[in-house]
Amino acid sequence: QPNAMGGREVGALANLLAAHLDLSNGTHRQLVADFWQAPQSIAPEVGIQACDAADAILVGRIKAIWIMATNPVVSLPEADKFCRALAACDLVIVSDCSVDSDTVKCADIVLPAQGWGEKSGTVTNSERRISRQRALKPALGLAKPDWWILSQVATRMGLAGFEYQHPSEIFNEHVALTAYKNDPSQVPSISNQPRYLNLAKDLPMPILNRADYEVMTPFQWGDPRITMAHSNFIAITPSDSASLPNRHQRRSRPKANGHTESDNIASDNREKDNKSDKPHNGHSSTVNLRLITGRLRDQWHT
Repeated sequence: QPNAMGGREVGALANLLAAHLDLSNGTHRQLVADFWQAPQSIAPEVGIQACDAADAILVGRIKAIWIMATNPVVSLPEADKFCRALAACDLVIVSDCSVDSDTVKCADIVLPAQGWGEKSGTVTNSERRISRQRALKPALGLAKPDWWILSQVATRMGLAGFEYQHPSEIFNEHVALTAYKNDPSQVPSISNQPRYLNLAKDLPMPILNRADYEVMTPFQWGDPRITMAHSNFIAITPSDSASLPNRHQRRSRPKANGHTESDNIASDNREKDNKSDKPHNGHSSTVNLRLITGRLRDQWHT
C-alpha cells in the first residue's frame, strides 16, 4: 500500500495516536498531550473509520467532511451509499490533484493539491524503511502540499503551532515526539514492550536544517531482529535472508541477445510505468457495469 506504514507512524487512523502510540493506552494519551501541550486530555474513544463514515453522515454524526489523498466514491465498499451520504452532508471539502475525480464532483469546496510527482516529504514501506520523496517537477497552477493547506486552515481558525514553512520542520517535530520520554522502563506500551519507534536514535544523521533533510538517505527504524508488536510479519535479519531463495537468480536466465530475462522484464516494466491509461470503457447506456478487481474491505486503491 502506498505509504500505509507512514500513515500509521503519524497516527493517521481513527484508532491510533502519532508516533505509533496506542489510543487505548492512558499513558500514551497523556504523553502526546504533554508533548503538544494540549489544553485538555485526549479523548480515549476510537474515531469514526472510513468504512463507517457514510452511516455517520446519514444519521447526522458527521456534518462536515474533508477528503484528502483518496477517491472514496470509487474505492470504498458500498461506494454508491457513500456518494448518497456526501450528497446529504452539510459541507464536503475535497483536496485533490484532479479536477474530474468522482469524489470532486460531490464537493462543495475543492482545494488544489499537489500530485505524487510534485510533493516533497517522506514515505515508509512495510519493512519500516523511511525514504525521502523529492518532487520531480514544479507544482501546476495553485496546487499546494497537503501540510501547507492544513496549516493555513488551522492558522485561520486561530490555532497556534502550525507555523510550518518547510516539510523538514514537520519531520523534525515527528522525530522529537518519537523520542519524547522514550525510556522503556518508564513508558511501556500496552503490550509491555518498549517503544521501538525512536527516529532520533535510528536516523543516519541528525536533521539540523533543510539542507540535511534534502540529502537524507533511506533508513530503517526499530531493531530488525525483533517482531513488532501487533504485527503479522516477522522481520528477516541479514543472516536469515541468506537461506531464502533468490527470486532474481531464478528469473535471470541468459538470453541470446546477451541480456538476462530479468533485464528485459525490468525494461518492459519501465516502459509500462511511463504510461497511464484510462479505462477502455466508461459508463454508457450500453456499458453499465464496472469491475474493480482485488477489492477488500479496507483497500482503497484507485
